[in-house]
Amino acid sequence: MGRLTGKRAIVTGAGSGIGRASAALFAAEGARVITADNRQGAAEAAAAAIRQAGGVAVAATVDAGSEPAVEDLVQRAVGEWGGIDVFFANAGISGGFTPLLEQTVALWQEVLRVNLLGPFLALKHAAPVMVRQGAGSIVLTASVAGLRANAGRSAYAASKAGVISLAQTAANELYGTGVRVNAICPGLIKTAMTEPIFEGARARGSEGRIGQLNPLRRHGEAREIAAMALFLASDDASYVNGQAYAVDGGLTSTHPFTRRSP
Repeated sequence: MGRLTGKRAIVTGAGSGIGRASAALFAAEGARVITADNRQGAAEAAAAAIRQAGGVAVAATVDAGSEPAVEDLVQRAVGEWGGIDVFFANAGISGGFTPLLEQTVALWQEVLRVNLLGPFLALKHAAPVMVRQGAGSIVLTASVAGLRANAGRSAYAASKAGVISLAQTAANELYGTGVRVNAICPGLIKTAMTEPIFEGARARGSEGRIGQLNPLRRHGEAREIAAMALFLASDDASYVNGQAYAVDGGLTSTHPFTRRSP
């Protein structure tokens, strides 16, 4: 315990899933946390749960793809706590399951706005604060869909590939500043975003086969991604920079093939 003692953190998409699990873990490890979400009730519920557990948290209703909103969010952290040590740019949308040739420009624009522009805005507004401090950690949520095909529709996958590139290029743009930038590439994690996948499997009677393509033969939990986010946010990762880590049960370690029965 205490890996983030004294740290000031922002988590977007903190109202549910990976974001909520990460905000709770950050607070349990000693950080003061702003739980940011585009749903006011969800952001406040996440903050209230942290406070009830003895942590320090405040809620913010934020559209992660809006520059004025992200700028205000950063300034709020600076105003209340004097700076930012961790920004977990986690907010994202799936964009649905529409086939490529039926997707619209509007769909692509919205997916890119939230999933890729959002992390850029986090970097643009949080990094200068961290540069002045001489240190900081920015963590971006990408996806295994940004590494390989067939883990998401094209708009989503392209946005997450962009996040991986952003982590790499931003780490180098911030050369010599002490600010680290890394990305996490979750595999199939059970969250509200992926619930349609689980619902479809239940309807087909194949729920027990979810995750069968990875060596662990199961889906992941939000807390398992939160654990990686905690590591990257903490000083334990002080020499980790410009990387994209797959947390996927080993899914991306191999080429897909037909599994034999055990």
